[in-house]
Amino acid sequence: MNAATVCNISVRPSISQFPANPIRRHKTSIGGRRRRRNPILLLARASLAIETVEGQARSDSESESVARRLILLRHADSSWERPLLRDHDRPLSKAGEADAVIVSHKLQQLGWIPELILSRKPYAVNWCSDALRTQETLKIMQEQVRGFMEAEVRFISSFYSIAAMDGQTAEHLQQVICRYARDEILTVMCMGHNRGWEEAASMFTGASVELKTCNAALLEAAGKSWEEAFALAGLGGWKLQGLVKPSGNL
Repeated sequence: MNAATVCNISVRPSISQFPANPIRRHKTSIGGRRRRRNPILLLARASLAIETVEGQARSDSESESVARRLILLRHADSSWERPLLRDHDRPLSKAGEADAVIVSHKLQQLGWIPELILSRKPYAVNWCSDALRTQETLKIMQEQVRGFMEAEVRFISSFYSIAAMDGQTAEHLQQVICRYARDEILTVMCMGHNRGWEEAASMFTGASVELKTCNAALLEAAGKSWEEAFALAGLGGWKLQGLVKPSGNL
């Protein structure tokens, strides 16, 4: 009998109708008389209480799987005006600076603003290598779009070297992301270099992805956590939502 049926009862049934009722009688002192509580009401209330507790337990234990977005951005074009500079120290070219402005606004239009970025200075989370051209790319994007400035930024020195090693970038990115990205963070951007970034994008999606300078691959997978998203998608299971380039369509 449900709660709605109980509310429509106007005559108290005889207690003799419930000879096997295990509910104990409760005594109250009202005018010196003993009153027995209605066993139907007690059973209904107990049933409702059990359903409420069970429903709450299910709700607490079942967190929803959500879309998690990964931006793999290659740094903007670098300058070769000073050929004797170390590769690590080459700044952006004028064209590279302009491309960084364009791509930052395109990501904003698409709503792909990272909450986590990987850079040398701890004021923004993107994950970024410490090479000068990646730092300058990020600085321009932060100046153009407020969301990039508000993102958490971490400096990952290994992003520079790992990109030169065949077949290791994808696994390394997964490890770093799972280490630093909290479950509430839904969009992460990793800034780095080829050939590793292009290779990682291709391995994650199972497609052939080309990343020229200042190109961003937009990847998505679902999971209750970043660890689960990587575990469920595996290599080749991330969905490629698009490529953002300085020129052409979004």
